[in-house]
Amino acid sequence: MSRPIVPPPVQALGWAVIMWLAAWLWPEPTVRFPGQTVLAGLLAASGLAIDLVSVARFFRQRTTINPLKPEAASHLVVSGLYRYTRNPMYLGMLLVLIGWAVWLGHPLALFGPLLFKIVLTRLQILPEEAALEARFGQEYRDYKARVRRWL
Repeated sequence: MSRPIVPPPVQALGWAVIMWLAAWLWPEPTVRFPGQTVLAGLLAASGLAIDLVSVARFFRQRTTINPLKPEAASHLVVSGLYRYTRNPMYLGMLLVLIGWAVWLGHPLALFGPLLFKIVLTRLQILPEEAALEARFGQEYRDYKARVRRWL
């Protein structure tokens, strides 16, 4: 399996730019609805909060947050939000992108979060899972059996 080369936050930023470009290049159709800005803000803020809480959990466990070197993990983090999803940091990024898509209000922008999830799973999460399974063995396999990849 190939090794990840682009950090997930950079991938998310790239998809955000692509979403914005799509909305800018093809300004119609645009969807507007009452509370759109509030909903977009809540989704993005929720995603950011999930990211911050998840990163803090890694710091508390004193293990690496470097997504390009999952084999350097010193501990398997399975508490906090990691009891519900194996990838809360990536889920947070996905929510930020969904909030961005809602704010843009462009149908093409909705493909950004979907494509981010597909590409991130293939290029980041699967190699990460292989590295963590090699590093932690049965403990990680048991965790994978208990907790879903996304939600």
